[in-house]
Amino acid sequence: MNPILQVLLFVALVTLASKGAGLLSSRFGQPAVFGEILAGLVLGPSLLNILNWGIFAPRSGIEGLHADLSGVVQTLAEIGVILLMFVAGMETDLGEMRRVGRVAFWAAFGGVILPLGSGAAAAHLFGYGWGEGFFMGAVLTATSVSISAQTLMELKALRSKEGSTILGAAVIDDVMGIIVLSLVVAFAGHAGPQRAAGAAVLWVCVRMTLFFSLAWFVGRRYFEPAAAVATRLGVSEPLMAFVVAAVFLYAWAAEYLGGVAAITGSYLAGVLFGQTSFKERIDRGVHPLTYSFFVPVFFINIGLRADVRQIAGDLPLVLFVLAVAVLGKVIGCGACAWLSGFRYREALRRGLRPGAWHHRCRHLLGDGARGPDHHDDHAGLAALRHSPGAGGRDAGAFRVGGPPGAPG
Repeated sequence: MNPILQVLLFVALVTLASKGAGLLSSRFGQPAVFGEILAGLVLGPSLLNILNWGIFAPRSGIEGLHADLSGVVQTLAEIGVILLMFVAGMETDLGEMRRVGRVAFWAAFGGVILPLGSGAAAAHLFGYGWGEGFFMGAVLTATSVSISAQTLMELKALRSKEGSTILGAAVIDDVMGIIVLSLVVAFAGHAGPQRAAGAAVLWVCVRMTLFFSLAWFVGRRYFEPAAAVATRLGVSEPLMAFVVAAVFLYAWAAEYLGGVAAITGSYLAGVLFGQTSFKERIDRGVHPLTYSFFVPVFFINIGLRADVRQIAGDLPLVLFVLAVAVLGKVIGCGACAWLSGFRYREALRRGLRPGAWHHRCRHLLGDGARGPDHHDDHAGLAALRHSPGAGGRDAGAFRVGGPPGAPG
């Protein structure tokens, strides 16, 4: 079959399967995202493995088209999560975010330090060296803000006290996590003198600081007037063209220049556009295509990329690391939120949100870096933290003690 026809058929199948699974999940009282990820697991290598069916088998490419179907889907999924986080940024209550800033910082701190230490200790118990252990622990520090954001939006809790804390802490978590990974790679690899390693980590911090400062300044000062100019241009949909370009530029700059995840840049762009007078128009323009196509592809792709059969050989270690990862985040984030003034149930909701090994691994492995002794499988063990139960765990957390904001 022509590669273009393969892409069209596969994307149509994925979109319909995602929406159908999301509807079924909602009927059982779970967020739609739970069903979408589960559908990906069913269609992926864990069960049906449809990418290897004859009709979707790789063909020789034609000019201008990526013949690898999984690569095409992955690209669409990346665009989907960037747009999802932009929408989440638009929906963020900046005033509430400022009010919970202190709690968000300490919750993120606890959610990085405890999984890092406990993950390293768990690996050491199973015979791995401390360098490998801290590599695994660093992966466990990641937070899946995309799943949390979608679940919070479905529960209409994104603008709540706990929702603002979760997203605020997730951004801080991303910054802290990248610094931790830089330290692990710099010092565990023993590739050079500690002074050089320290300079590399300092450069990472400088890049982040410059990106966030410049991105915030540009957005606050120029988004409103630039959007006003765009609306007066005599072309079709000039405002949305400007917004989409700005979102993608922020996502690119976040990862390429700032050293943080691309979704952090798109989320920041959403927060900044949310402060303009064009917020409602932008929201009406970006929502339909984002949620009818790109976001379903992103969530179903999470399941498509996972293969639960690969964990069979290391099942005891995987289960132990899974327990350590979940408990580390719940206790680390929840305890610090409680100590910072949250009530018990509010703190529990803060702790019960999923991790995101894949974004953090891409930062670590994307530039050619590897863990000690090239044990990439250690990062893969942490994939369980990004499980199909993540969205359901978020939903369950917000049912503890009533709706968000209810007395604890």
